[in-house]
Amino acid sequence: MSLKLYFLRHGETVSSRTGGYCGSLDVELTPEGQLMAEDFGRAYKSLDWLAVFASPLRRAMATAKPLANAIGKEIQSRDGLKEIAYGTWEGMSPDEVNQKYHDEYVRWLSDPGWNPPTGGEKGIEIARRSSQVLQEIEATYSTGNVLVVSHKATIRIMLCSLLGIDIGRFRDRIGMPVASVSVIEMAGSGPLLQRLGDRSHLRPELFHHDGG
Repeated sequence: MSLKLYFLRHGETVSSRTGGYCGSLDVELTPEGQLMAEDFGRAYKSLDWLAVFASPLRRAMATAKPLANAIGKEIQSRDGLKEIAYGTWEGMSPDEVNQKYHDEYVRWLSDPGWNPPTGGEKGIEIARRSSQVLQEIEATYSTGNVLVVSHKATIRIMLCSLLGIDIGRFRDRIGMPVASVSVIEMAGSGPLLQRLGDRSHLRPELFHHDGG
């Protein structure tokens, strides 16, 4: 048996619904987002879990809580799992950013690995801090299931890092709807993607809340 990492994006927030940039902003889940968290916990509580790691932001901690409560595990929060810091773009829509920071926005769209949002983080910086958490998990657990609850950009960057995809393409290569789970098996030949963006644990009426 090998180590399996379950990457869960947090449930819906107002920002994920509207498409506004929300990285460092510490927003709550919507009522639908809370239901998404509960659906995940209900569907996955029977797995044999070793640990639950999460971003300390409230939307991630609230998403991790139902599963953690069901299995009796403490949530281990790690700053390395936080969402990309959008700097001065926080709370703005893409159209507003394009109007006010057009040149930087175009550069970010072309290669977010090396071009940060104005005053924010580069993709490679997120890859560096999140990889430290993954290294900690691998050093602590050699087999079994570990849940990692994080955010849209951060999970996509972690998956790119693990699968050998250019960090600068994380926005173009990997979709990550709200409350979706992606599974990586740390196999003998390296990280193996087993599932990507799976939302089959959600009740049907929540499927249209895709949050990008």
